[in-house]
Amino acid sequence: MVEHFIKNMDFSKVLEMETLVEYQKGQVISRTLAQGKPLSITLFAFDKGEEISSHSSSGDALVFILDGEAEITVGEEKFGVKKGETIVMPAGIPHALFAKEQFKMLLIVVFEL
Repeated sequence: MVEHFIKNMDFSKVLEMETLVEYQKGQVISRTLAQGKPLSITLFAFDKGEEISSHSSSGDALVFILDGEAEITVGEEKFGVKKGETIVMPAGIPHALFAKEQFKMLLIVVFEL
């Protein structure tokens, strides 16, 4: 049997990324697509007003907004990031995310090997 490294999504099928995670009132929903030593890939759906408080990671984190708009803080600077835009949050720098409105994002974190 072949080992697969991507999970929680269909193979050999065209998919719309933003439909793979749904909004739920008052919640942050996540769906892990890959998790390992070199990287992790996770989809998120944030209801309006939800947040992930300031924290740091040992890997560089790339956020791609699939729907809506987020306020993303990197260090001391705040950024408005909307559908179709991306931002990288560097390893070791505190960052936070806040849903100005409902938003969905694809998060890719790349770690040192």
